[in-house]
Amino acid sequence: MNNWFLNPMLQNCRRVFIRDFDVSAAIGVFPQEQGRTQQVRMNIDFWVPLNATPSAKDSLKEVVDYDFIRPGIQALVKAGHIGLLETLIDQTLDLVLVHPKVVAACVRAEKSEVYPDCKSAGVEVFRLKQAV
Repeated sequence: MNNWFLNPMLQNCRRVFIRDFDVSAAIGVFPQEQGRTQQVRMNIDFWVPLNATPSAKDSLKEVVDYDFIRPGIQALVKAGHIGLLETLIDQTLDLVLVHPKVVAACVRAEKSEVYPDCKSAGVEVFRLKQAV
């Protein structure tokens, strides 16, 4: 778990989150996982500057239309076998951080059916937008 909440660069930002964003993706590196899709549940947090938020009562759609993420993730999934769960997270972070208002993002993803004795596997990655 990352300590993004301690990051001073996020002090003047508003956190926006998407919970339980589900996709079916060809994830996995083991032979038994090749060629089949698995359910992946993602939670996506991203931060926008407070000055981009006129009021705390604004709906999230007025702050950032977070549906901008959905087509990019669907394109990744349609492209074929992704491999590691970390690859899906890394590419999702790239999609989110492209948005001009987003200054940081955190993606948590979990897939099921990892091993017979393991119910799920999850990964979390936090990234700040690089200054240009």
